[in-house]
Amino acid sequence: QVQLVESGGGLVQAGGSLRLSCAASGRSLSNYDMGWFRQAPGKEREFVTAISQQSGPTSVADSVKGRFTVSRDNAKNTVSLQMTSLKPEDTGLYYCAATSLRSRFSRDPQDYNYWGQGTQVTVSS
Repeated sequence: QVQLVESGGGLVQAGGSLRLSCAASGRSLSNYDMGWFRQAPGKEREFVTAISQQSGPTSVADSVKGRFTVSRDNAKNTVSLQMTSLKPEDTGLYYCAATSLRSRFSRDPQDYNYWGQGTQVTVSS
């Protein structure tokens, strides 16, 4: 089992930045590709970005390309999401997730085995 805990969310003005962190326990994250998803009220969970096991290739949704950057530190068992130039439409509950499907960069939440509880990001206009 992998337990994931997100942190770093908050309220920020449009144009601002936030850095989200996801800390894992139970197993080493080096065995998993990691993804970030978000969900706004009344909407489905949406893929944001994913990163392969060894901090190599990544996949990024078009809506955040050039603004969000995913990274990981397997030694610390953490994954981070640096968000810049935030927009009101980036508002939502942000989740990190782990998948045993390596190098697939799946955008389907059902392909992810473990999820955190989420951290709220609110961007005011």
